[in-house]
Amino acid sequence: MRIKEQRKQLMRRRSTLLNAESSRVITRPHIPGDSARIATLIDRVAVLSDENVQHLLEAVIQDFSGRHRNFRETLQRNFDRIAEHVPGNTSLSSEQELLLGAYFTAEYSVEAAALFNPSIVPHPDQNGVAKGCQRFVMSFRATGEGHVSSIEFRSGLVDDNHDIYFDPISQYVATPEMHTDPVYHRLHFRRKLEEMGASDRITDKLLKGLGETFSFGQLETKIRKLRSTKFRLKDKQHAIETVLWLARSNYEVIFRPDEQISERVIFPVSENESSGIEDARFVRFQRDDKSIIYYATYTAYNGFAILPQILETTDFLTFRMHTISGKAAQNKGMALFPRKIDGKFVMLSRQDGVNNYIMFSDSLRHWPEAQLLQEPVHPLEYVQVGNCGSPVETPEGWLALFHGVGPMRKYSIWAELLDLDDPSQVIGRLDEPILTPDEHERDGYVPNVVYTCGSMIHGDTLIVPYGIADQRCRVATVSISELLSRFKRR
Repeated sequence: MRIKEQRKQLMRRRSTLLNAESSRVITRPHIPGDSARIATLIDRVAVLSDENVQHLLEAVIQDFSGRHRNFRETLQRNFDRIAEHVPGNTSLSSEQELLLGAYFTAEYSVEAAALFNPSIVPHPDQNGVAKGCQRFVMSFRATGEGHVSSIEFRSGLVDDNHDIYFDPISQYVATPEMHTDPVYHRLHFRRKLEEMGASDRITDKLLKGLGETFSFGQLETKIRKLRSTKFRLKDKQHAIETVLWLARSNYEVIFRPDEQISERVIFPVSENESSGIEDARFVRFQRDDKSIIYYATYTAYNGFAILPQILETTDFLTFRMHTISGKAAQNKGMALFPRKIDGKFVMLSRQDGVNNYIMFSDSLRHWPEAQLLQEPVHPLEYVQVGNCGSPVETPEGWLALFHGVGPMRKYSIWAELLDLDDPSQVIGRLDEPILTPDEHERDGYVPNVVYTCGSMIHGDTLIVPYGIADQRCRVATVSISELLSRFKRR
């Protein structure tokens, strides 16, 4: 009974429940892999009368233009994807091109299955915010058809009474323009090739002659030259496919400034994340010059293997995605500290799916070693422990949340305190979890799970958004001073 009373006092659940909405849809290319099918569809539209084309196109515009911004541009862009299949002797009107674009387009409901595993950071624009209030950006893992995951966002305000208000959600959902990363660092590129088992004399020759940094265009030029060398065709093709796979995993996406933050969806675009972008842990990071940048570590999944990635942004409009290398960067659940400590980047990580680890590195994108931070010690976490996002800094130490898994695969959220100067030292932890699934949170896609990917400080309050049963989300708050007073010092 005492434990239940303690939990109730520590965490205050807010009433707002964030549910998945199947009506939030994006457009995706819907192009058959068989070129013969593409050609047949083009031929069928090409012989339609102008009247039929006009009738069909008007119906498409009427049914779908209200669901998508810049809908005609989308149809034209998807026609352009298959334009090379149009026979040279076939002339198409602009209406026929748009109609063909519609035949090669499909809607995808990004959160039809679930909206969960949120993280929260202060909004980069605090202009006009009243004293004692703070704007925020909250990210989510959204899951749709085929269990493909993407990153979604919401914005809102925390007032001086610690009440939380979300901004209105736009009726539209938008995906960004994608650009291959204009600059690659040869050192990082070579390291990752070695980890992938793809560093050999062919890739060495491919990278030879490139500068310390190089562009995708320069890489393509080297690939064209490689094709004319005397290496075995099979070996050349394997090396080229691997190098291009890695290159396309480093890219940039850009949203339009007129798209509200709730419209922006980072949907998988590269081969390594074709089955989903999972559990982004955002952090507001202060660089050495005191400037601010936002990072998020996430897991890219292609249906067979996971690949830890990191993205960066300053405005939540432009995002740059990078692969992470190093033998310690091979698993899920990496969470970056919000600043360097003693000149090094620091991350919490998983290495074995059971324990919590901590890593230090001179490079944000290379993590060679990890050391054990904590093992399960409480019966409610005997199955495994893992971090719940980036730690937050308090005068007493780094306040870190982590999850524990106990009997019946029941998840709970715990808190611990790490030393400010040496966060590899756990200087305190609570004897009981601060949040466990209540009677309204047990049921869902994955029962008995509460989980967060990041919290935020507002005054003396820690704001903790959390996923419920891998399906929906809620927000809880806790007094930091009350929380710190309950730690048992080791």
